Amino acid sequence: MAIHFFEEETTLKLNNSRKVKLWLKELAMAHGYKLGNLNYIFCSDNYLYQINIQYLNHHTHTDIITFDQSDQPGIIEGDIYVSIDRIKENAKEWETSFEKELFRVISHGLLHLCGFSDKSEIDKAEMRNQENLALEKLKSQLNQATVPRGTVEGNKK
Repeated sequence: MAIHFFEEETTLKLNNSRKVKLWLKELAMAHGYKLGNLNYIFCSDNYLYQINIQYLNHHTHTDIITFDQSDQPGIIEGDIYVSIDRIKENAKEWETSFEKELFRVISHGLLHLCGFSDKSEIDKAEMRNQENLALEKLKSQLNQATVPRGTVEGNKK
């Protein structure tokens, strides 16, 4: 399993990347999948717009595009492009934090790879429900204490 975070035409320092990777792994497992190679590419609006035109022939802005690269059943592999500009705009419009909107979209991409759709109103409602469940799980994980590397938890006497 390898989850990678890249940047194109933007800068984003993802805090707690180890916990975020664990969260993504657990999210996939909760839906019956294992993670192979998963790449998140954080990019500018223009960068994602060009991908939308080139690969999907859509002439619209979007916050995320997910490309499924899986070739084995039960193993998720893919490239997920996320517009940081669009995340900022959406967070402002929906009066939420940038971080919460970012993680909502990050989970959204993985949920697509798990087979969830957002084409119909029913599908959109289920996708939103799954995103909310994922965000609650992440919140719980981020609040857990982490043992620094090189240390071992044990009984203190």
